[in-house]
Amino acid sequence: MKTEMLFRDDAYMREATGIVIGHTEDGGVILDRSLFYPTGGGQPGDGGRLEWGGGALDVVTTVKGQGDEIALVAAEGSTLPPVGTQVSQQLDWVRRNGHMRVHTALHLLSVVIPLEVSGGSIGPDKGRLDFNMPEAPEDKEALQMQLQALIDKDLPVTEDWITDAELDANPGLVKTMSVSPPRGSGRVRLIRIGAGTDQVDLQPCGGTHVSRTSEIGRIRLGKIEKKGKQNRRVYLHLDD
Repeated sequence: MKTEMLFRDDAYMREATGIVIGHTEDGGVILDRSLFYPTGGGQPGDGGRLEWGGGALDVVTTVKGQGDEIALVAAEGSTLPPVGTQVSQQLDWVRRNGHMRVHTALHLLSVVIPLEVSGGSIGPDKGRLDFNMPEAPEDKEALQMQLQALIDKDLPVTEDWITDAELDANPGLVKTMSVSPPRGSGRVRLIRIGAGTDQVDLQPCGGTHVSRTSEIGRIRLGKIEKKGKQNRRVYLHLDD
């Protein structure tokens, strides 16, 4: 079975219908089409609510199931809708929008700190990237100003697709050493920030992003922690 990824077609969609096509052993609901992004690439799974005639449940997170399935994890003790039931999906938009803003901001952080990324994490109001950075930046405030300037340029955020072979021929596109690009379908999704001579970033990514950088708003760089001889962890916070 395969779940259609509605979040991939439109990251701003907040409500949709779906049909239950299965259950997981640990209480997940598998739909034929999902608004909810499953945990992956450092981005947490979405939450929200399902409603159907005579029932409802809270979705606490979303995970990848077997093959191309996406499983919506219900709150403990929930009664699941039977297979074949049409449900209404209602996304926790505040949580998702926070993930979109932070995720896009982290792409830009990798622009102002042009070093290999060894890890990362995304939350609804903050995130972080781990860099192959033996020495801490000398001027964190200058980095923050550069990052905010990119955000304020209101650059478009768009997607392109290339084949696995094209990605193999362009290994420099992959910035993150700890997370493999989303492969398996024969093609790989690229997220582009900016266009033409104003393009600032292009890298493989399967997550959700805002459509223009200005939607990120104000940011603040937090702690920069040493995480081993060659690594520094840089925290980023949404500041509005």
